[in-house]
Amino acid sequence: MKVAVLRGGRSSEHEVSLRSGAAVGEGLWKAGHEVLDVVIAREGAWSHEGEQVTIEPAAGLLGCDAAFPVLHGPGGEDGSVQGALEVADIPYVGSDVEASAVCLDKLVFKRVLASHGLPQVGFFDAVPARGPAGWRESAADLGLPLWAKPARLGSSVGISKVDSLDGLESAVEQARRHDPKVIVEASGPGAEVECSLLGHSEPIASAPGEIVANADWYDYEAKYDAGGMELRVPAAISEAASERVRELALEVFALCGCSGLGRCDFFVDGETVLVNELNTIPGFTETSVYAKLLEEGGIPYPELCDRLVGFAIEKHADARSYEF
Repeated sequence: MKVAVLRGGRSSEHEVSLRSGAAVGEGLWKAGHEVLDVVIAREGAWSHEGEQVTIEPAAGLLGCDAAFPVLHGPGGEDGSVQGALEVADIPYVGSDVEASAVCLDKLVFKRVLASHGLPQVGFFDAVPARGPAGWRESAADLGLPLWAKPARLGSSVGISKVDSLDGLESAVEQARRHDPKVIVEASGPGAEVECSLLGHSEPIASAPGEIVANADWYDYEAKYDAGGMELRVPAAISEAASERVRELALEVFALCGCSGLGRCDFFVDGETVLVNELNTIPGFTETSVYAKLLEEGGIPYPELCDRLVGFAIEKHADARSYEF
């Protein structure tokens, strides 16, 4: 098929997206597809082979059979590009508008999990109306250390570790430079464990992998610099905890209405498993955790890219089967 790979984007994860998208394009080419490289500049312009690209309602994109968004953060992973592709009537890889928006916004995501009683770390919304005094009151209930984060970014951008209540206000303001919505979370105990998800109507969960960061915490450099982290597969957790990780990953994937791909992250301490987040467009290079976990399960990278395009066509057909 002819597949348009969308990469770049307007968020602070632009460079990561360029790398992920280039890897996806190569994987699709190896799987036998024709690849159309669509680069989204930081200012938002779309181009293919140096020429401007426009999307018209119900008119498709460059004559492609499907689109493969490999965009991280706002403007790509939040449902906005998915909405544009819906309007253009283009099958696309990954979750729909609603699921993308829910999963990118950590506050919304955690409230959805809380409403269904799923286990997770404590958190609060650092809403400006409460001010520093209100934040400190909530923080004291959670205990230290804490993590102040932009609610709708990934790749650890804008995150600060809070070791004392005196540093809470500056950490919140640092996060607010990236996003007006800020979440403050309790520290997750135990190992950081990740599980890859693949599929549409019958998704599968990979064996869990354990992240061992060669730093104080799993920050941007640990994620993307060579030697910044080690991925251990399988994770050094009990069989019962491993099964619980996979069970919860599939439950969260379904609960949020996700499709195609996702990576669910956890904290595992003994037999206690806490959900951290679900990424609907995780890092996607051949060495990224998402692809490596599935490769360990017997799915090589080109096959993974090929399967995802197939799931996009399936999802599109399902959506069009309903009467609006």
